[in-house]
Amino acid sequence: MNGAESLVRTLVDAGVNTCFSNPGTSEMHFVAATDQVDAMRTVLCLFEGVATGAADGYGRMMGRPAATLLHLGPGLANGLANLHNARRASTPIVNVVGDHATDHKRFDAPLNSDVEGFARPVSGWIHSSTHAATVASDAARAVAASMEGHGQIATLILPADTAWEKAGGPAPPLERPRLNPPDPDAIKRAARALTSGRSSVLLLGADGLYGDGLRQAGRIAAATGARLLCPTSTPRRERGSGRVPVQPLRYFGEHIEEDLAGVESMVIAGARPPVSFFAYPGKASWLTPQGCEITYASQDHESAAVALAALANELGAPADPSHLSEHATSLPADTDPLNQFTAGAVIAHYLPEGAIVSDEATTSGIGPALSTQTAAPHEWLSLMGGSIGQGLPLATGAAVACPDRKTLCLHGDGGAMYTLQSLWTQAREQLDVTTVIFSNRAYAILSIEFGRVGVGLPGPNARSQLELQNPELDWVKLAEGMGVSASKSSTVKAFREQFEAAMKARGPHLIEVEL
Repeated sequence: MNGAESLVRTLVDAGVNTCFSNPGTSEMHFVAATDQVDAMRTVLCLFEGVATGAADGYGRMMGRPAATLLHLGPGLANGLANLHNARRASTPIVNVVGDHATDHKRFDAPLNSDVEGFARPVSGWIHSSTHAATVASDAARAVAASMEGHGQIATLILPADTAWEKAGGPAPPLERPRLNPPDPDAIKRAARALTSGRSSVLLLGADGLYGDGLRQAGRIAAATGARLLCPTSTPRRERGSGRVPVQPLRYFGEHIEEDLAGVESMVIAGARPPVSFFAYPGKASWLTPQGCEITYASQDHESAAVALAALANELGAPADPSHLSEHATSLPADTDPLNQFTAGAVIAHYLPEGAIVSDEATTSGIGPALSTQTAAPHEWLSLMGGSIGQGLPLATGAAVACPDRKTLCLHGDGGAMYTLQSLWTQAREQLDVTTVIFSNRAYAILSIEFGRVGVGLPGPNARSQLELQNPELDWVKLAEGMGVSASKSSTVKAFREQFEAAMKARGPHLIEVEL
């Protein structure tokens, strides 16, 4: 057994049985080892940003890591944007990055680079194996490291000689790290803050937005009357009918200030105080109202769900939440204009129970987000780090993790071009993903931001950097070229018929919505 096979077997024994792969020469021994270990599922991605984004979607839904297989420093660098997003989502991922053989590095071959330097900004743990005999134990440590806290990125660098040289065998899995229990004093402080008679909100994140954590938050709201809020973007959130409703803060800073106007006490579990996405002339960056007291029920190294349960019990909260969202959808008339709001109503009406929604619709996302609040129960995955091009690969990874559930990707046309290779992987793996592309033929968010930063109206050179025209993108042809069936909608009737059919069918499909 060589080092590469000992690595693959160690990963599988530790529960990492899926690898999103884009290999090169230095990783060929790992590739060969996957023929020897049937339990490792390999998913080829045509761009490293797809591999890293898919690993993010998989990790968010499974609560344990997938592996990525990346080729040297440039391959890792190609995947950095979606590793940035995954870091912001606290997603567990194990990167396996090949490197030149130890004795070869001194010759400074063309692909030689500082792999650790590329990995450092996005990794919570980095290690470069030094000998084939230690590769297995290095892999076991990488898996355990990826599960620290709520999750993080562990990057294992594998010099080619440590992969091809003889090794002993796989290493046993290490015990999964556990989140610390909440501080009893912090729970008491949070209970006092919520019962002080002041205007209070409970800001939720992490595992406080799904499962038992969300139910416990509903108990707290029933006991105190506190509003339940969450950040604008969240890694994973349960919503829809039968779920405890949580209001996400809006995107722009001045809107968040409106959302929080008059709030005197903010209790936080699994989140951080809101700040503006960008700095603007004359606008605030810190968005918590002046004089508002902030109390933490849990810290980053603690489970928000466990802290919320302790807080609910400290408050003597009722056994169940008093308010759950009711199912309510309505279809627009076929003669209504097709826009993000009528499309959102159609999506809400036909969205199946248990669906997973990967949302990167950006400026076209308000309509679907509003309409689906009372749709069938589903889960919502957001763009966490702000680096566009995550929606398609995130949906791909979620569909690999949960093949029995419908995955829906809502995407703007500009951002989707960053990682459209995801469609090829969806076709190859026959993943049950429906993608809705809102085609406004522009980087619309940048047009908005151009006005917000106070530089006047865009001239012809500026407009040429904001518009996606001359030529226009044809998403039907792009999807079909990747092996995914596709259709185009310019009316409510067409979109209703196409979306309903996609929700009833299995396999990948794309619908371009012309706005």
